Amino acid sequence: MTQPPTVPRDDVARAIATVRAQFDTVMASVRRVIVGKDDVIARVLVAMSARGHVLLKDVPGVGKTMLARSIAASVACDFKRIQFTPDLLPMDVSGSNVFDMRKKAFEFQPGPVFTNILLADEINRATPKTQSALLEVMEERQVTVEGETHALEAPFQVLATMNPLDHEGTYPLPAAQIDRFMMMLTMGYPSEMAEVQMLSVHLSPDAPLDDVRAVITRDDFVLWQQTAPLVYASEDLKRYAVAVIHALRGDPRNLQSLSPRATIQLMRAAQARAMLKGRDYATAEDVQAMAPDVLGHRVMLSDARAGREFVIETMGRIAVPG
Repeated sequence: MTQPPTVPRDDVARAIATVRAQFDTVMASVRRVIVGKDDVIARVLVAMSARGHVLLKDVPGVGKTMLARSIAASVACDFKRIQFTPDLLPMDVSGSNVFDMRKKAFEFQPGPVFTNILLADEINRATPKTQSALLEVMEERQVTVEGETHALEAPFQVLATMNPLDHEGTYPLPAAQIDRFMMMLTMGYPSEMAEVQMLSVHLSPDAPLDDVRAVITRDDFVLWQQTAPLVYASEDLKRYAVAVIHALRGDPRNLQSLSPRATIQLMRAAQARAMLKGRDYATAEDVQAMAPDVLGHRVMLSDARAGREFVIETMGRIAVPG
């Protein structure tokens, strides 16, 4: 996490200044379609800048699909969507070897995961076996079929939507799948004013996404992901993040342990947030801002309190580095 000494700080600062200006441009592009949800848009971009995947848990119809498509269009990335249903097979996600009659040989036919931004729509409507087909590709950015590995081009990000579990025809996501998502976010309903503005956008003769044009290139966005790890994180800040994780692990009210992956992703999210704020160093504020999104879905409570609130309460007991 610490800045490598071979990279001059002046070069890092200039790169971050460029990223910050591009971030503002992307935000302006996406908010033309997604009205009144600037905070959610920004947090999704933070996760994507940190090479993290995002799980959007909400009721249908609040704009989750439109959010993913508008971000993909704004950053000139290829976009594909998988509608998860109970009859979806793992090969429908990752791809399979198909026999070519002309060549008299099997050839690999890539599945929809071979893209830059993948929308896994209503992921918890598919069976656990099909859900697990995303595990390798989300973590390793590659697909293995019959012993042959196929790498995906950068960037590769999964934005998954999930219906509440009380909806008919849903399956709970296994802990290993949940842990692959850097953040779980909720869009929620728009305010009255935002919903009126939304009507103005969506009732126009042209489809909302028709006006969305790429404002940065795919290579620009890859540079975001390459720049985020260059943000400086002090030893004190690392110890603070680890103290938060250990406090959550040690609390008897939490029925599920947090993996070391959670610690890494918390710090990566803090670095990405600092970068998009225009800073070349991360602070305790970055950790505090990202912790509920990164850790809230990784804790399990016996009472009805939300995981985000539990994380915030726990952080209140941890000494903040000066």
